[in-house]
Amino acid sequence: MEYRHLGASGFKVPVLSFGTGTFGGKGELFEAWGKTDVAEARRLIDICLDEGVTMFDTADIYSRGASESILGEAIKGRRDKVILSTKATFRFDDEPNNVGSSRFHLIRAVDNALKRLGTDYIDLFQLHGFDARTPVEEVLSTLDTLVRAGKIRYTGVSNFSGWHLMKSLATADRYGYPRYVANQTYYSLIGRDYEWELMPLGVDQGVGAVVWSPLGWGRLTGKIRRGQPLPANSRLHKTAEYGPPVPDEYLFRVVDALDEVAAETGKTIPQIALNWLLQRPTVSTVLIGARDENQLRQNLGAVGWNLTAEQVAKLDQASAVDRAYPYWHQVGFAERNPFPV
Repeated sequence: MEYRHLGASGFKVPVLSFGTGTFGGKGELFEAWGKTDVAEARRLIDICLDEGVTMFDTADIYSRGASESILGEAIKGRRDKVILSTKATFRFDDEPNNVGSSRFHLIRAVDNALKRLGTDYIDLFQLHGFDARTPVEEVLSTLDTLVRAGKIRYTGVSNFSGWHLMKSLATADRYGYPRYVANQTYYSLIGRDYEWELMPLGVDQGVGAVVWSPLGWGRLTGKIRRGQPLPANSRLHKTAEYGPPVPDEYLFRVVDALDEVAAETGKTIPQIALNWLLQRPTVSTVLIGARDENQLRQNLGAVGWNLTAEQVAKLDQASAVDRAYPYWHQVGFAERNPFPV
């Protein structure tokens, strides 16, 4: 398994990490996502560790804390062999202060996550979303306190706009607080908005991408085809409204290109989609999920080989979309604006 630096930090993570949104299965969204229990989780983690996948990502809202609890039980006795990543910010329950990035909520969220995970430190703690109601200085000073206390080691964000992240980084620099080194972001062959603003920012500021939903919210499994109904077991029946919208014809255009590359390489559509991501600038690690051992082993087949430049170009062309202003204008100024486009 290849390891890469997490952004500009000195910390390395595997290029594939395991997302535990399938652990627990509580609530409509997560029940459709997966219902992995402790025994199943332990088996999946065994396979991951055997293959060098040592980073496991979760969040407090995944199955209302059950994902963190199951992950904690499944890694008992081998905490030193894993990298733990979790997130908080979104509303956890009806208590007025159990939401956002206030000092009150972040300290409580981290302490509760430590209990559920059965550990005394979190390797990577990320804000799950931007909280415009809490001053950035309060957020960063709280994270600084948690780092100094040894409860978290590295910090990151998720679902931030470019200006959210840049404002935070500038404030961290001004006061000497820890800088965010990770951006857990949605990015896939059918979701390339990350490239417009956040990727150039990541290149310039040393923020590594931790990619979530790399298969386009379950659309790049190879099972969704033009003129055919959704498979009966597709989670999109219950979860499509929660994820990013994708026009049908655009999806099928990308799948057609993936089919061509699959014929050339002998690899599956998910493996090709994941491998394409691993060749993109700023990507530190890609989160793979799995309901069972077979899905996990399929996803693990995305590493150990690379698409050719011609195959990458074919996928780039098939998945290209018109950019919003000012990004379409900036593409024409590559002479003095040499960031990824």
